[in-house]
Amino acid sequence: MKNLLFICVVILGIKTSFSQSESAFGVGEWFRFEMSYSGFLKAGEATLTVNEGLYKNESVYHVVGKGWTTGAIKWFFKVDDRYESYFSKSTISPYRFIRKIDEGGHTKDIEIHFDQKKQKAHVNNKKHNKKSVIDTKPNIQDMVSTFYYLRNNLDITNLKLGDEVSVDMFFDEENYGFKIKFLGTEIIDTEFGKINALKFRPYVMAGRVFKEEESLTLWVSNDKNRIPLRIKADLAVGSLRADLDAFKGLKHPFKIIAQN
Repeated sequence: MKNLLFICVVILGIKTSFSQSESAFGVGEWFRFEMSYSGFLKAGEATLTVNEGLYKNESVYHVVGKGWTTGAIKWFFKVDDRYESYFSKSTISPYRFIRKIDEGGHTKDIEIHFDQKKQKAHVNNKKHNKKSVIDTKPNIQDMVSTFYYLRNNLDITNLKLGDEVSVDMFFDEENYGFKIKFLGTEIIDTEFGKINALKFRPYVMAGRVFKEEESLTLWVSNDKNRIPLRIKADLAVGSLRADLDAFKGLKHPFKIIAQN
C-alpha cells in the first residue's frame, strides 16, 4: 500500500501535443478514489482538490492531494500522505511542490521551488535539514502538476494503438523519466455506470514494490475531462486497485453510456 497517491497520480503521465482549446479542469474540481488490496480488502482512500492559490502575487492553481489507509490495514500499515502543487493557470508549469508523507513509519518532508527559466529545482529536505539546487529538464513538471498539464494536452486523434509516449518530471530530488503505452479504448463498468475509457500501460521499475515493468494498467475517461477512472497494479505481494468513487466540480459534462 506504499505510495498510494503516487500510484494514482504519477502514472497518468502521457506527453502529447496540444489539442484542447479550453482547460479540462477548473477551481472546485474534486476527486475521491477508493483503494482495495488483492481484490477484496479495502486499503485506503485518496483525494485530489483544485483550489485557488497565490504564488509571489500571481493567481495560480493550488492542488492538494491526500492519501490514507482505512479499515483493518491501517492497524498494521498506516499511510498518511499529503501532496501540494502550486502551478501557473496559463502554462500549468509548477512553481512550488510539497510532499509530506508517513508510510508505515517511513517519513518524508520535502518542499521544492522551481525556477523554470533557469531550469533549476530548489529542494528543501526538511526531515534531514538539507538544501540543494538541482538542474532540471526544460518544462519540467512535478508529480501533481503533470496530471493537470497532460489533461489539457491529450491528443487522442494522433495517438495510435501501441504508441509509447513519455513525460519529464521532477520527483523528490531527481529528474524522473516516465513512459507509457496506449492500449486503445474500452467500455468499463464503474460506480457511475458504463464509461468509454482510454486504456494505458505505464512502465514502472520492477523490484520491491512492483512485480514487473508492465505491472500497471489505467483507464481515463474518453471525454474533455480526462478523468482517471481506474488503476490496477500487480505488486510484489498481492495487487492494488484504485477506483474513482466520487467527484464534483467538473468543467465539462461527464459522459455515461449507461447508468447502473
